[in-house]
Amino acid sequence: MKKPRILFLAADCNPQWHSLPALIAEYYLSICKYADVTLVTQIRNKKDLNAFLPKNSKVIYLDTEKVAKPLYRLSEFLTRDPNKAMTSKVAFRYPSYLYFEYCVWRTFKEELKSGEFDIIHRASPMSPTLPSLIQVFSTVPFVIGPILGGLKWPDVFKGEMRREGEWLNYLRKFHSFLPFYPSTYKRASAILAGYQHTANDLPHSCHDRVVEFSEGGIYPKDYPERKPKEDKKTQLTILFVGRMVPFKQPEILIQCFANSEILKNHRLVMIGDGPELNRLKTLCKEKNITDCVEFTGSVRSKTVKDWMYKADIFGFPSIREQGGGVITMASMSGIPSVVVNYGGPAKRVPDGCGIRIELNGVEKLTQDFQSALEKMVSNPTQVQEMGKQARQFTKRFYDWDWKAKKTREIYDWVLKRKIDKPDFWEPKQRY
Repeated sequence: MKKPRILFLAADCNPQWHSLPALIAEYYLSICKYADVTLVTQIRNKKDLNAFLPKNSKVIYLDTEKVAKPLYRLSEFLTRDPNKAMTSKVAFRYPSYLYFEYCVWRTFKEELKSGEFDIIHRASPMSPTLPSLIQVFSTVPFVIGPILGGLKWPDVFKGEMRREGEWLNYLRKFHSFLPFYPSTYKRASAILAGYQHTANDLPHSCHDRVVEFSEGGIYPKDYPERKPKEDKKTQLTILFVGRMVPFKQPEILIQCFANSEILKNHRLVMIGDGPELNRLKTLCKEKNITDCVEFTGSVRSKTVKDWMYKADIFGFPSIREQGGGVITMASMSGIPSVVVNYGGPAKRVPDGCGIRIELNGVEKLTQDFQSALEKMVSNPTQVQEMGKQARQFTKRFYDWDWKAKKTREIYDWVLKRKIDKPDFWEPKQRY
């Protein structure tokens, strides 16, 4: 069957940047094996993409900096802290994304009208609140996603929401009144939604075109099988990786160690930086647990992976995690995760691959995390088995090649080459 011709829009696409831009770069590269893809992205990504992509890659760079750069600087100035007010940062950049797609239309108008592309796929921005402009002009089938968002702030953690500077969350529902928002989801032929909470946040009328499509991916070859530990010591390492910000709740792990004589015989390693870091270090001194808690600060991705292989358990008490790509990394390293049963982590840690803690207030959440960690460190054999199951699940569903094949299925469904709507999680297996 002839490969579909895809115009792939990704304003944020850079392998050297953290999180979503790097994810989109890998996603584009994987899709190229199964479709004829032309990537359109910002000029600012050119240097890094040219070094990352194969020489024969079809990439068009658009210079929209005259609009994008002032808006970026304004958002950074008004939100102050680079680790906070993420919702506001996204909102401020809304006009620049519209301008980017206007420039795409102006550049590819004739090709789109003459049928040189079968599908327009907008992969970034990944926020479901940011509508598309090009779908207004073009009659070519339109695919959007994976989109990631829509997870409500838990009522018991509204204080953390304010500490995060997320005041715009009180007005979040107004995004449905933005110009081009209704038409984006009315005209989309397929919508790749990261999770059910994202799908639930979309207009009900488009749900028949939503395909759950968990974001992120890995290359299995980059994660060798975990070697058995040579030393037989019973001390285990519990690892946290993430920004030190309120909604990640790193303090919960520290309180677990402070409250537990069992956990004090083990080790807690905290990787990451952010506004909470100094307070957390002070808390460890006050609780007299500095001998079993280590802070590394921000480290390179390779160093994070090295720590994953040294660790035994991944502790991740984030209470509003939209996705949770770091859990994928932990699972592929062969360690089980203890997470809050809310948002992305609830999907990434199925039964047998770790422990999901029900969302509660901070006191109950801390107690439940402590209990789970105590049980795990007391049974290293079970921990190893859960780690193996976590690796098997993640290798199955987060391999970039699997995700590219599923994307090709979606393209074929949109083009009516395939009758049944694809299911990301099929074929289901037991883990």
